[in-house]
Amino acid sequence: MAVDVNKDWTLEQFPYRTYDKLRYADTDRQGHVNNAVFSTFIETGRVELIYDSEAPLTSADTSFVIVNLNLQLRAEIRWPGTVDIGTAVTRVGNSSIQLYQGVFQDGVCCATAETVIVCVDDNTQRPTRLPDSARHNLAQL
Repeated sequence: MAVDVNKDWTLEQFPYRTYDKLRYADTDRQGHVNNAVFSTFIETGRVELIYDSEAPLTSADTSFVIVNLNLQLRAEIRWPGTVDIGTAVTRVGNSSIQLYQGVFQDGVCCATAETVIVCVDDNTQRPTRLPDSARHNLAQL
């Protein structure tokens, strides 16, 4: 699936959604959420997708590592409150998954990210084919 990164995305366009609570410690001297925290929001969406208790993407002795992360900051996020995180699967390879994610506050898209994660064998630390169960669960998205 090709993703139009210049499009104005809405949370409802993402098939997998979650949220994160903003913490006062997330803010910087200017009073907005520090740019480094945006990666944590993206992680929240990614990890909840990977380890979803009803449709996990890992199996025994496998896990995922990030091999590429492209984060686009679009607007400030202000404390207090929450952010909504949307995640879409844009490509499934032999051992990799490409994700497109959005971070929203009050309906405004504040950041987008394109991430590639690779399934690795926990024993060898080498890429391994995505489990059939993961492919099945990804097909639902």
